[in-house]
Amino acid sequence: MNSAKNKDGKCRLAGDIFRKKTSRIDRFGISRKLHHGRTFRSPCPKKRDRLLLPICGSVNAWIKKNILDNTGFVGRFSRDYVLPELDLADCLPFWRAAAPRVDARTVFDVLSVTGGVPRYLEEIDPGLSAGENIRRLCFEPEGTLFKDFNEIFSQVFAGDAPLKRSVVGLLAEGPLSGRELAERLRRPDNGHFSECLRELELAGFVAADRGLNPATGRRSRLSKYRIRDNYTRFYLRYIEPHADEIASGAYRFTGVERLPGWETVMGLQFENLIVNHAMELVPRLRLGGAIVESAAPFRHARDSRGGGVQVDLLLQTARAAYLVEIKRRGAIGPEIVPEVARKVRRLHARGGMSVRPVLVYLGELSGEVEGSGFFDAVISAADLLS
Repeated sequence: MNSAKNKDGKCRLAGDIFRKKTSRIDRFGISRKLHHGRTFRSPCPKKRDRLLLPICGSVNAWIKKNILDNTGFVGRFSRDYVLPELDLADCLPFWRAAAPRVDARTVFDVLSVTGGVPRYLEEIDPGLSAGENIRRLCFEPEGTLFKDFNEIFSQVFAGDAPLKRSVVGLLAEGPLSGRELAERLRRPDNGHFSECLRELELAGFVAADRGLNPATGRRSRLSKYRIRDNYTRFYLRYIEPHADEIASGAYRFTGVERLPGWETVMGLQFENLIVNHAMELVPRLRLGGAIVESAAPFRHARDSRGGGVQVDLLLQTARAAYLVEIKRRGAIGPEIVPEVARKVRRLHARGGMSVRPVLVYLGELSGEVEGSGFFDAVISAADLLS
């Protein structure tokens, strides 16, 4: 939100304007009109010397560049607010009357595809299973999630869509640094490419994981980018490869659970969902008032000190690193303990910092896991819905 005045301190705009697609206004030269004090529908009222101009849009970078950082506007903006996904517990009411009795796996399987986006959650049918909702929304020609990605991407990014589309296409295969992305796309790693990544990040499509290195306490110079938006990730990995068959109505199956690699894909989608909602884990970690300084996935390649390590989520305070293992399985047995113990040994933390293993799970947990006392915290996904 920006209180817009021209350089002589007088209002040169009439009426409050609220646009759904702010990035489109350049087509009509509206940003130029704003800069020169022109109006859309009526002359500026002579007796009105103050104006509040609310602006919203899908491309935050466009708003920042053309409005907030535009030298034609003098005065600070009142508030810059990026609307986040809904908290996990706030998603449950979309199951309406079925909410009290729906099981956590059903809810999280849907959220693993849609994320906490109200527009998509409005499309679910509470009377259907998670698999049937996903089939109806994603794998039918008229499904909302089958059609939405290309429409959104072209509308949001317009002329820059092809480059940004190539970037998210590569990130669908796994996290990459800006340098790695530029190399694979055979593009110069320059300011224009950095701006491309920044706009994707501001729009919520990707995240740049800039977590602290527990060995040094410093942030890495090279950020790893990953697809943040669960729907985008699912679309690129599982819907787009079958787009032609879906569009023709030829993509038929008896249940999504029978699709090749389904459990692996949904496990990764669930992991991404929990990482996006990392701060919702904090009240369950009993930090004792300690400030969370970093929350991001962590990867360290093999070096002279030993094997590499890949951590789903690493939450760090000044004195502790919480190594969070995220699992979605039908049954989670005691083998998870030595698996995570290896990661703890390979995670090099600086002196004075303790490493505390945490398990976040969706599925049936063996009593041996909790009984082992290995994990400092064991968090059921179902608890995150309350």
